[in-house]
Amino acid sequence: MSRPRLRHRHATNTLPAGGHRISPLLSRVYAQRGITDPAELDLSLGHLLGPSTLSGLGPAVALLEGAVCGGRRILIVGDFDADGATSTALMLRCLRAMGARSVDYLVPNRFEFGYGLTPEIVALAKARAPDLLVTVDNGISSLAGVAAARAQGIRVLVTDHHLPGSELPAADAIVNPNLPGDPFPSKNLAGVGVAFYVLAALRARLRTRGWFAEQGLSEPRMADFLDLVALGTVADVVPLDRNNRILVAQGLALIRSGRGCPGVRALLQVAGRCVEEAVASDLGFAAGPRLNAAGRLQDMGIGIECLVADAPGRALALARELDALNRERRVLEEQMQEEALRLVEGVGAAYSGSGLPHGVCLYESGWHQGVIGILAARIKERYHRPVIAFADAGEGMLKGSARSIPGLHIRDLLDGIATRRPGVIERFGGHAMAAGLSLPKANLGAFKAAFEEAAAHTLGSELLCTEVWSDGALEPSELNLATAEALRRGGPWGQGFPEPLFDGRFRVVGWRRVGERHLKLQLEPQAGGRRRVEAIAFNKADEAPRGDLWHLVYRLDVNSYQGRRRPQLMVDHLWSGE
Repeated sequence: MSRPRLRHRHATNTLPAGGHRISPLLSRVYAQRGITDPAELDLSLGHLLGPSTLSGLGPAVALLEGAVCGGRRILIVGDFDADGATSTALMLRCLRAMGARSVDYLVPNRFEFGYGLTPEIVALAKARAPDLLVTVDNGISSLAGVAAARAQGIRVLVTDHHLPGSELPAADAIVNPNLPGDPFPSKNLAGVGVAFYVLAALRARLRTRGWFAEQGLSEPRMADFLDLVALGTVADVVPLDRNNRILVAQGLALIRSGRGCPGVRALLQVAGRCVEEAVASDLGFAAGPRLNAAGRLQDMGIGIECLVADAPGRALALARELDALNRERRVLEEQMQEEALRLVEGVGAAYSGSGLPHGVCLYESGWHQGVIGILAARIKERYHRPVIAFADAGEGMLKGSARSIPGLHIRDLLDGIATRRPGVIERFGGHAMAAGLSLPKANLGAFKAAFEEAAAHTLGSELLCTEVWSDGALEPSELNLATAEALRRGGPWGQGFPEPLFDGRFRVVGWRRVGERHLKLQLEPQAGGRRRVEAIAFNKADEAPRGDLWHLVYRLDVNSYQGRRRPQLMVDHLWSGE
C-alpha cells in the first residue's frame, strides 16, 4: 500500500454564529462541509421534507388504506440487509399500530433465492394467500416477480430507493425518489426512509377518514418509529443530507431517551455501547453489523424478530444470537481476507501493467456468499480500487458483490458491460458505490476482462491514489474532553457529512500492542505543551514507523471506561513525522 495523499478541507466562508452557540472549531468544521447558514443545523422534525412531492404516493396510500380498512392480508417482502430489516420491522410495527388485522413478512434467504421479489418468492408468498404484496428496500428491478404476482391476482406496491433500470415493473404503485422525473428534493433516502414517508402519508389518510376514532385506536406518532429509520439509514451508508440528518438525529434522540424499541436498545447493549449516549457511529459500527450478520450467515428473520419484539427480555435474547453470528462472521471474514490478499498479490504479479489493474475481480470457491460484500469493501479500502468478490452460488452460477471508489459509478459500469457484452451478466443492481450481480461461472474470465477494461477507461490514474481529507490541526489546548464531547454532539456524522478528521505531529512517549494488530499510544503534541493524550490505532501494529515523532490522522473521541471519561485519539492513518 502506498501512503495516502493528505488533503485539507477549506471553506470559502466561515459559518456565522447567528442565534446559535457554535464553538469556533465546530463553526469551521460545519463550514468545511458546506453549511452556510446556522439555520441548516436545526434538525428538528418541523424541518423534515413533506411527503407530498413523492410521485406514486397517492396510489400507494390508496392500496394500503384499502388493505388496512378492508381487513385484507398484507405481506411485506423485505431485503436481507439492515436497511431491509429495519424497513420490514417499520412496516410491521406501523401497520399493526394503525389497525391492520393481517400483516406478515417474508424475506428471501439469500442463499436459496437471491435478492428481491423473484417469481420463486412469489410462489412462496402465494401459500400465505396475500391480497397485497409490499416490497421494502427492493422491487424496482423485479420485473418478472411483479408480473408473476399480478398474474396470480395479487396486487403489488413497490417501495424502494435503488436506481431503476430502463424498464419499470408493472406494479399497482411504485414509490421511489429516484424514479425519472420524481420531484422529491432528497434522492438519498434509504429504503427505510421511503417506507417511513409512505406510512406517514397513510397515517394522515386514515386520520382524515376518522379510522382511528372509529376503531378506538390511539393514533400512532410517527416520531416513535424513528429509531428504526435512523438505524437503517446509517447502516445503509446513504449520504446524510439535511433531511436524512433530521431522521437520524431524531431517531438517536428517541434511543437516548429510552423510548425506542427494545430491539435497537438490545443491539447496542450486546455491543457494549452506552444507549443513553448513542451516536450515529454506534448504529453504523455496532448495531448495524450485528443486524446484518443474520442475513449474511443465516436468515434475516432473527434480526426482524429482534426489532419487532416488544418484550425487552425477548429482544435481548435475539440480540445475543445476532452477536454470536457477528462473531462467527468476523472469523470467516478474517480467513477470507487472508486468502484475498494472496490472490491480489497474484493479480499484481500477473498484470502486464505496473501494479494492479484499475478494477480487481476476486474469486475463491470456498468463500461464503454472505461475507463477500464485506470482503470487497476491505480490499477496496486497502488498495483503493473498485473490487468485485465472487462466491459460488450453486448450479454453475457465481454471485458477486461490488464496492467502488469515488469517480466510478459501479452500477452504471455494470450496465455498460451488460449492454456491450450481452449474456455475460445474468442479473445486476445497486448504487453508485455498491452493487450485486450474478453470472455463469463459465463467464467469469470474460467478465473479468470486460470489468478491468471498463474500469481503466473510466478511472484516471489520479483517482487511484487514496485521498485522506483532514479538517486541519487541533491545538494542544483543544485535545480535551470538552472538545471530544462537543464533536460527538455535533453530528450526526456519516456518509456525505463525515465525522471530523484531524492531523498533526505527535511525540510518542509510550506504546504497546493490544491483541495482535492494535496499538495503544501515549502521545504529546509536537506543537507545544506537555499535555499528554491517549490514542488507539486499530489494525496498525504492522505500520508503526521508526522513531518517536509520528504524523497521525485521527478523530477525537471519548473513551468511557469504568465510569471514567477521557479524550482519546482514534488513529486512522500514521506515518513518520520526521
